[in-house]
Amino acid sequence: MKYLIASDLHGAKSSAEKILELNHKYNFETIYLLGDINYNGARNVPPIDYSPIDVTALLNKIKEKIVFIRGNCDSRVDEFVFNKKFQDLLKIKKGKYRFIFTHGDLFNKDSYKIRKNTVFLYGHTHIFEMSNRDHNSYIINPGSISIPKNNNPRTYMIFDDESFSFSLFHFNDNLIDTLTIKKLI
Repeated sequence: MKYLIASDLHGAKSSAEKILELNHKYNFETIYLLGDINYNGARNVPPIDYSPIDVTALLNKIKEKIVFIRGNCDSRVDEFVFNKKFQDLLKIKKGKYRFIFTHGDLFNKDSYKIRKNTVFLYGHTHIFEMSNRDHNSYIINPGSISIPKNNNPRTYMIFDDESFSFSLFHFNDNLIDTLTIKKLI
């Protein structure tokens, strides 16, 4: 099965359209959106195609597949328009690994105790990262699908649980990098 992991849409209509396009292509089991779905906040310039109303309408078409993680720019009204609860921290067990999903503002890779056999997934920084820590622990950030920082491209990730690999893609579907985790099942 395949899973989409994306973060920091910040109201970009093209990012929501991309998520629907990818879901149509791969029929994801689950789509994990790691926060900052509709709004840009006071520190970010809004994307050129900023339209939270359109983003909401598009994502609502597939909301049964989406797990929303609350970002620092998300609000209670987002839960209302999607009619879904946003989570600050989500923990899932897959085999011997514990997957932790968060936005990265409240719980981040430096402040959260990342134990053995953990895959820590976060957004917030708008900068992609795939790294291995001690004791089979991994830190993964899909970057931003709409407004990346540090001259990075717009990116998203696909997790394939058969190969236990994360693939990082440019918005235009070019493969950038892959991280395969030692399968401990």
